[in-house]
Amino acid sequence: MSIYLEIFLAFLKIGTVSFGGGYGMIPIIRDEMLSRGWITDDVLWNYIAIAESTPGPIAINLATFVGNDLAGFWGSLLATTAVVIPAFVIILIIAAIFKNFASNKYVKAAMKGVTPIIWGLIISTGLLLVVKCFYAEYNDFDAAGEFNFHALVIFAVVGGIALGYRLIRKKKIPPIALILISAAAGMIYYIPL
Repeated sequence: MSIYLEIFLAFLKIGTVSFGGGYGMIPIIRDEMLSRGWITDDVLWNYIAIAESTPGPIAINLATFVGNDLAGFWGSLLATTAVVIPAFVIILIIAAIFKNFASNKYVKAAMKGVTPIIWGLIISTGLLLVVKCFYAEYNDFDAAGEFNFHALVIFAVVGGIALGYRLIRKKKIPPIALILISAAAGMIYYIPL
């Protein structure tokens, strides 16, 4: 069997039997790769570290790195495609089933019931991020955490830029521009010269 077919089938199996996201796939990827003798444990852990620090889902990044190590560009393409196919097919099936039941009054009621929960989760995450941003000791609310004035200044500058842009140009500033401005302000403010 060619290495390309072996890579495709191995990662198709990994994508099919893995649940719980990318971190749930790591033990299965490890067992599959080590049992085949494709890479060593040390190399795999290095790939996991790199996959965690690069943008995108860890399982897809890991499949890409391992596939590239085994068979270059085509190996990475096959590994990435194979690990994604099962989730893609499952989502298509769920979408087709949901489309048929979307007009059902019970499904509509369930969706309306889930909406406040989702809003609550988003708001609680936002509040935790704000507290984490402005207070050093956010895990221990009994401790007198030190307020982070640096974060407040950066927040005020970026908020002012966004508001000024909206008032002058009559449209919102793109989110990526806000991220880049925030990163630049943080580097200027926090990195000692």
